[in-house]
Amino acid sequence: MSKGPWAKLVTARQLLEITNEAFASWTQVFTNGCFELLHPGHIDYLLRCKGLGDLLIVGLNTDESVRRLKGESRPVTGEQDRAFVLAALECVDFVVLFSEDDPLQLIQFIQPDVLVKGGDWPEERIVGREVVQNRGGRVYSLPLLEGYSTTGLIQRISGRAYKQDPDTSPKNADML
Repeated sequence: MSKGPWAKLVTARQLLEITNEAFASWTQVFTNGCFELLHPGHIDYLLRCKGLGDLLIVGLNTDESVRRLKGESRPVTGEQDRAFVLAALECVDFVVLFSEDDPLQLIQFIQPDVLVKGGDWPEERIVGREVVQNRGGRVYSLPLLEGYSTTGLIQRISGRAYKQDPDTSPKNADML
């Protein structure tokens, strides 16, 4: 019986063993982030990352790393939940947790062929750029899908209490 998405959650050492054995000739794409509340902007970004190679590896900040980067009220969902949701996506091949503030050590360890970050990161500021480029790899800063951000979503959710207005509720709520 398959472990489902959990089979995609691996340690850096497991990832290296797997990729060296089964995927050595594949183009390995790496991206990273907190991915607190998955939204259409994330999905669009991850699909485009996957399109840059054969194998998509997502480095996921641990809860302690997210707290250091974004403050004590974050993350809004725990690392195991975030990892499971990411791993359930067809375009994501592996998820690796990392506890540092940036993924440099992880990038140095796994040596991906392609490194990708969102357009809010200029290419020259992407952590690990030199590691990948020195091996002949490629680095991309992909434009973000406008109108989507986790921080904006959190602000919208926390800024108003949920109240369902019968005039604006979906007519076919059972289909949602």
